[in-house]
Amino acid sequence: MPKKKTEEFIMARFTLPRDVYFGENAMENLKTLKGKKAIVVVGGGSMKRFGFLDKAVGYLKEAGFEVELFEGVEPDPSVETVMRGAEAMRKFEPDWIVAIGGGSPIDAAKAMWAFYEYPEVTFESLCVPFNFPVLRTKAKFCAISSTSGTATEVTAFSVITDYAKGIKYPLADFNITPDVAIVDPELAQTMPQKLVAHTGMDALTHAIEAYVSTVASHYTDALAMKAIEMVTAYLPSSYKGNRESRAAMHDAQCLAGMAFSNALLGIVHSMAHKTGAAFHEGSMKDRHLPHGCANAIYLPYVIKYNAHDQRAAERYADIARMLGLSGNSNKGLIESLCGLIDKMNDELNIPHTLKEFGVDEAEFNAKVDEIAVNAVGDACTGSNPRAIDPETMAKLFKCTYYGTEVDF
Repeated sequence: MPKKKTEEFIMARFTLPRDVYFGENAMENLKTLKGKKAIVVVGGGSMKRFGFLDKAVGYLKEAGFEVELFEGVEPDPSVETVMRGAEAMRKFEPDWIVAIGGGSPIDAAKAMWAFYEYPEVTFESLCVPFNFPVLRTKAKFCAISSTSGTATEVTAFSVITDYAKGIKYPLADFNITPDVAIVDPELAQTMPQKLVAHTGMDALTHAIEAYVSTVASHYTDALAMKAIEMVTAYLPSSYKGNRESRAAMHDAQCLAGMAFSNALLGIVHSMAHKTGAAFHEGSMKDRHLPHGCANAIYLPYVIKYNAHDQRAAERYADIARMLGLSGNSNKGLIESLCGLIDKMNDELNIPHTLKEFGVDEAEFNAKVDEIAVNAVGDACTGSNPRAIDPETMAKLFKCTYYGTEVDF
């Protein structure tokens, strides 16, 4: 168990959805919503293909709602998709926004919500952390997650991509924490194997970054530690298709989300946000670097960088002790923790470097300095336990490309 420490706490805030429905048939709770019009925001087709969209619409109609669909939200949703969705909402005038699917449709719907209620607001102003106008003047929000990683169904975050700039922007404000979250394990059973791997490592990163964050608290520590325990126990078997493990992972990622939504994140996410859509040469011509995969690659390198901070080192060691890993010192425990992450990446067929993933070397070296500047400026950098500047960030990125040791 973590050692007891005396820590100074300032007044802080802990925000979650009003209701979290979880367990088998949790989606039936859509029938308890009260209102007249509901718009359902959904992604590319898996929710329709597996019957979950029809089920959600049926429950809403049973509750007396007139229902309209906004379909086709792409992976890594764009500013343009957000604007189209907000326009559809302004025409339909829903009093409930129901987003169903993975992180993309839920994140997109959160941003649509702001533009629906405040058409005059700019995307640039929403990119400033905790700068949203007061929401719920027109609609409330219900999120139903189908993937076990982003936990956007319980968080104050949304990630939207500006493809013109090749940058993902994390939007952060407690206003966009959903009113109702539905965590139904049946939806997670349909995830393809690669998505299980990437979203699962995203959840592990959420929990570890929340635990070492500069604004971690007793409230978030408990959630983060339980999530870490569950993800390391259940993700490998979930990847292999075990139904009970899939269900456990759906709960674990939600706990991790509750933690990081209130403790914030660190530079693993800063790096992932700024590289997800940055590379286009060679094998990257027609694909992105998936967010969870990027987190999995960067996590052990960042742990080694942050471990030069004493408080962070003690907290990483706490995690290793809780997991029963070997080590007679903080350094030994941290090495064991990084070793466990490397082993999990191997089991999940996730590469250990950007080079191994397929990022073109010439393009990487041409862009790394600019990417480093953008990553340092990311909203997640401020709560990282150790400060970093663009020059050091570029060095760290090079370690993640070539697989070299982080000794600075």
